[in-house]
Amino acid sequence: MSRERLYLFDTTLRDGAQTNGVDFTLHDKQIIANMLDDLGIDYIEGGYPGANPSDTEFFSSKPKFDHAKFTAFGMTRRPGRSVSNDPGVAGLLEAKADAICFVAKSSEYQVRVALETTNEENLASIRDSVSAAKASGREVMLDCEHFFDGFKENPQFAVACAKAADEGGARGVGLCDTNGGRMPNEIESIVGEVVKHIPGDHLGIHTHNDTEQAVANSLAAVRAGVRQIQGTLNGLGERCGNANLCSLIPTLKLKKEFADKFEIGVSQEKLATLVHASRALDDILNRAPDRHAPYVGESAFVTKTGIHASAVLKDPQTYEHITPEAVGNHRKVLVSDQAGRSNVIAELERAGIPFDKNDPKLTRLVEEMKEKEAAGYAYESADASFDLLARRTLGKVPDYFKVVQFDVNVEQRYNALGQHVTVAMAVVKVDVAGEMLISAAEGNGPVNALDVALRKDLGKYQKYIEGLKLVDYRVRILNGGTGAITRVLIESEDEAGERWTTVGVSPNIIDASFQALMDSV
Repeated sequence: MSRERLYLFDTTLRDGAQTNGVDFTLHDKQIIANMLDDLGIDYIEGGYPGANPSDTEFFSSKPKFDHAKFTAFGMTRRPGRSVSNDPGVAGLLEAKADAICFVAKSSEYQVRVALETTNEENLASIRDSVSAAKASGREVMLDCEHFFDGFKENPQFAVACAKAADEGGARGVGLCDTNGGRMPNEIESIVGEVVKHIPGDHLGIHTHNDTEQAVANSLAAVRAGVRQIQGTLNGLGERCGNANLCSLIPTLKLKKEFADKFEIGVSQEKLATLVHASRALDDILNRAPDRHAPYVGESAFVTKTGIHASAVLKDPQTYEHITPEAVGNHRKVLVSDQAGRSNVIAELERAGIPFDKNDPKLTRLVEEMKEKEAAGYAYESADASFDLLARRTLGKVPDYFKVVQFDVNVEQRYNALGQHVTVAMAVVKVDVAGEMLISAAEGNGPVNALDVALRKDLGKYQKYIEGLKLVDYRVRILNGGTGAITRVLIESEDEAGERWTTVGVSPNIIDASFQALMDSV
């Protein structure tokens, strides 16, 4: 049986750019657009020509896509103006784009209150704008803003707005849940009514995530007949975001209900690059990836408890709904206070640490790990410290160096320029193969000073740590009161870009930090 074509419309660079804290540069947009094209997206909405210099420049030349259609976004002609006298429409027609996506109100309330015009003028604006873009040789689409809210108020007018675009030759009409408040059953019911007037392959769905149901609402619309889905990578978008393509794409590809019926432009091979695309976007935005995101999150295929881990090692299908490799992710079994031998064995195998399953030291490692986690250590978040704990318990870590003593002072004073400054000074005494080495260093804080002093001179091992740097430092107070226990996690990086995390725990924050620092080195 032949499958129907379902089209993916990405609006990361337009609607996603409205995310609080997101500000794409022109270079960012070019990189992301090419990444989306490589993934297999059908339409890439690049922004709003004329709205800002970056978007205007982006549309000054057409990107060389292999697959996608470069799409410009903008408003239909304003009420009371002709198409030829509307600078917004003129900017769209001048943009170097394959397609134009107009946005128009489809709610009688919005037309009256926001546009302060009549229903008839709104319909005429849609018809005129679509006709002008069609005459320019562009593929035309229309987003019916507030469609579902408008349909609840006045279904005849909402449908009339969509029909005005469709009858004018628009390739697709996007039905928008602009406020993000509709339920999946409402979406499915309303789309079911709309397809009686407009063919489903001329309809799209654009949902927002204000009730955490943007993906569910998009899939409900597909069930009801629409054949285009709009969304963003990682669910970017104003307020709570848009439908997340990183969840929709694998669902459409891997879940039988959709995979048997529909074909999308993302191949199985490109699906395996989805995690890379998701993380690359976060890197560009300098955001920490959502480790709990479905499919692409770091924790999406993590198993923590012993019973679950044992089952996963026997057959991953016991606790995994897809194979993680299908989307470019990987399986991980955590070691924690809930872990049994299965978790520990799996982590030892992943880390490449040799062991004998009958070695009594293995039992001791499980027990020691649980005791340390009860004291506040978190090995599921500190892979490198677990590696060291395991190797030490199994007797496989050389005694590279030993810190005999350290001292750190914080002083607030006036410098030579008369400025009030706070300076930290640390002194560290280290035994390296019987040679006593003493190093001192200043830092902008006690931990920074200790770090610099510790790594200043490790004798014959110094050349191995020249490229080491600290990239993240996280502190958590585990209980209240004056005797609070502090957990410090330090993330480090070497010259090759490899990263690892270590942990220290103590009632003293400096001591906890120094434990993590020593493990890092």
